[in-house]
Amino acid sequence: MENESNPTCVTLTRRSFLVCLSAPGAALCAGKTGWQTFAATAYSSEGETASGKQTREGRTVAADPKILPVGTRIQVEGAGPYSGEYIVHDTGPKVKGREIDIFIDAPAEAKRFGRKTVRVRVITLPEPSGAKR
Repeated sequence: MENESNPTCVTLTRRSFLVCLSAPGAALCAGKTGWQTFAATAYSSEGETASGKQTREGRTVAADPKILPVGTRIQVEGAGPYSGEYIVHDTGPKVKGREIDIFIDAPAEAKRFGRKTVRVRVITLPEPSGAKR
């Protein structure tokens, strides 16, 4: 349900929603399109992520949890061979606003990735804490 006067204040259901992100630093909200522009970079530091999972190429992405909470499944377009579906498993002090950091195994390849403008859409949001099934 969209609140036209304040597009950052909405109610999302887990099963069906559209996503829009307003100004950088704004939280998820309902909107007219599911695709948004993000800046993408890459990292190669292997290890345990903020979610407790191990980093995995083709699966792990870091994001600002105020924008894309840990556990959010996203689709990324415009990242060349790294376009596809990811799960936000990580956060980072330098990942702020509409930015994602894609995990790539090879450090040289991560550096070569550079910084790209990509399109991101939310597929599913994480289960709310304490949610009952």
